[in-house]
Amino acid sequence: MKICFEALGCRLNEAELESWSNDLVAQGHQVTTNSADADVVVFNTCSVTNQADRKSRQMIKRLHKANPQSQLVVTGCYASLQAQTVGSLPGVDLVISNQDKDDLVRQIVENYQEVTFEPDPRLDTHALFERGRQRAFIKVQDGCRYRCTFCIVTVARGEERSRDRQQIIDEINRYHLQGVQEVVITGVHVGGYGSDTGDDLYGLLKNILASTSVPRVRLASVEPWDLPPHFFELFQNPRLMPHMHLPLQSGSDSVLRRMARRCKTKQFREIVEQARSAVAHFNVTTDIIVGFPGESEQEWQETMDFVESIGFGHMHIFSYSPRSGTKAATLPMQVEAEVKKQRSAQLHELAGRLKQQALRGMLNAQCEVLWEHRLADNSGRWIGYTPHYHRIVSEALDDLAESKIGAVTVSGMCDDMLTGSAC
Repeated sequence: MKICFEALGCRLNEAELESWSNDLVAQGHQVTTNSADADVVVFNTCSVTNQADRKSRQMIKRLHKANPQSQLVVTGCYASLQAQTVGSLPGVDLVISNQDKDDLVRQIVENYQEVTFEPDPRLDTHALFERGRQRAFIKVQDGCRYRCTFCIVTVARGEERSRDRQQIIDEINRYHLQGVQEVVITGVHVGGYGSDTGDDLYGLLKNILASTSVPRVRLASVEPWDLPPHFFELFQNPRLMPHMHLPLQSGSDSVLRRMARRCKTKQFREIVEQARSAVAHFNVTTDIIVGFPGESEQEWQETMDFVESIGFGHMHIFSYSPRSGTKAATLPMQVEAEVKKQRSAQLHELAGRLKQQALRGMLNAQCEVLWEHRLADNSGRWIGYTPHYHRIVSEALDDLAESKIGAVTVSGMCDDMLTGSAC
């Protein structure tokens, strides 16, 4: 079979696609990035916001229109929360819930094995990485035992389930053999790894660093309350990238209480200070929700002041939207849309200034860059990422190849990127 994978949303969705792709290729099937050329199309949906629901529906319709003859398999959070709605959409052949994702490959093979195809030698086993084979996402766990009042994902993903350490190690080593130079550790509640097995994230990372040789290991989003005081000792190993995405959600303690967040601003500041004391230029990025129910002008100003004092390298900014099935949707004093729009604009302006500040702090630094792709302007320049997850554009380096890591001196800034030259 020729199988096309598509995803919307988080890195965990991408990690699942990569895993399914490898499993199917190992069974002799082909992966294509062209949905119009596929016998089976698998779409991993998202439901983190109402907008994500809408985009998931639109994507299902586009995939069916592009290839009406293909078998369309839909899974993910939106498919789990709205299975009946998804199943009734034109072209959808099979809906697989998050709870049944571990069985997805078997179901596809059993349902569609008899679909005939002509082998295409142009398709290799790494077709999923046509967007760049530099980075692979590694799913280490699923589900979350906490219930932040705004979050529907914990409902869609269910209870925490951790993967076996050795399976994770083996997967990383396979990707490295395929040419991957960086792996990203991901999950719904990454810091909760091992809560169901007696293990923990600190031990897993130590094992990964000891038992693999992939040059770069990066953490995706980790809840700040999961980090023990000695956690940042791990970053003395230069293979663990000095960047973490620590979701704050609000800089006001009273709002954080209504969100049922387990980390208040004082603790969050201490964690950031630990990180920056451990490694120079440690880049902390975050999520902020604008206009949470009851957010007053004073609480909003507390958020603005706290965010500015921390100095995040990047922020994902979301305007709050009620999600049916969450406690926050039932809270009084929902913030008006126009107020949320104004506050979002203020925060985006601040985020831009803070990013420029973080980039200026990197000037004249030397670092290793993972080069990803050549610019399309025939200049010979390349785009890559520093260990701190700052984008950087090179001077003309015609002899570079994708997935190559090289030493660079940061020489300047261009828009929201760094510029640099090879050492």
